[in-house]
Amino acid sequence: MNVEHEVAVLAKKLDKIVSDAHSNQDVAVDLLKTLKDLPITLDVLQKTRIGMTVNVLRKSSSNSEIQTISKSLIKSWKKLLTEKESSSKEGANNGEKKEKSGDTKNKTENSIKQEKPKKKSVPTTNDDVRQKCREMLANSLSLANSETSKDVESIAAALEHCIYEEFKDTNAKYKARIRSRVSNLRDPKNEKLREAVLSGEITPERMAKMTAEEMANDEIKTLRKKFTKEAINDAQMAVTAGTPTDLFKCGKCQKRHCTYTQVQTRSADEPMTTFVYCQECGNRWKFC
Repeated sequence: MNVEHEVAVLAKKLDKIVSDAHSNQDVAVDLLKTLKDLPITLDVLQKTRIGMTVNVLRKSSSNSEIQTISKSLIKSWKKLLTEKESSSKEGANNGEKKEKSGDTKNKTENSIKQEKPKKKSVPTTNDDVRQKCREMLANSLSLANSETSKDVESIAAALEHCIYEEFKDTNAKYKARIRSRVSNLRDPKNEKLREAVLSGEITPERMAKMTAEEMANDEIKTLRKKFTKEAINDAQMAVTAGTPTDLFKCGKCQKRHCTYTQVQTRSADEPMTTFVYCQECGNRWKFC
């Protein structure tokens, strides 16, 4: 007779004792002692549900010996359940640790790959015009008092190459694009732009296509915002009379009673030219 079958038989006998109030309590004690000597596993407990039977007997009996043995059995059986849960948790934790370890390893490998991007090689050129443009760009970038990047020539070459790739020729449009980059990079008030290009915050690909408005220094950007705001407030942009403003001071009469107009006199890459007219003395000048 296997343990499971033997426990099932004892469970039935104990159920009868519980249901019969006048049953012999000494028999119950003997049955409990027999259970105590059996090698009961958690699987046997779950299949026979002997734990519930013993617990009901403990609660319904007033016999102190029955209560003591029942408590002892239930306590030992609970340990089996606790040991299984601990084992399961440990296995799960080990699996989680391995998974985290794998994730950490993958993340580390990925971060190393990201930290070491492959540098794109810039083709060299024997064209005198292109070589001169690269030198101009490099000189403009080297004006920055920064140690952010020492590879100025490489950045300049990449920038020139991006511009050349767009036009496929050293024509007037190519030269105008180069001049606009050089002009903005050389601007002593535009140090932020140089720093951004040197540090890689602005890539050569992006710098090659930036508009004059995007490259302008903070002072110019502020003026343009004020011009736009005034134009919106006036609800018009006068062509001949100009838009009234007090942002400019006349060099002759020192008054600020002026008007201005903006005209695109150069290529689309260049900023618009602002023409100012003093309404006090008639002095005219332009502001780039």
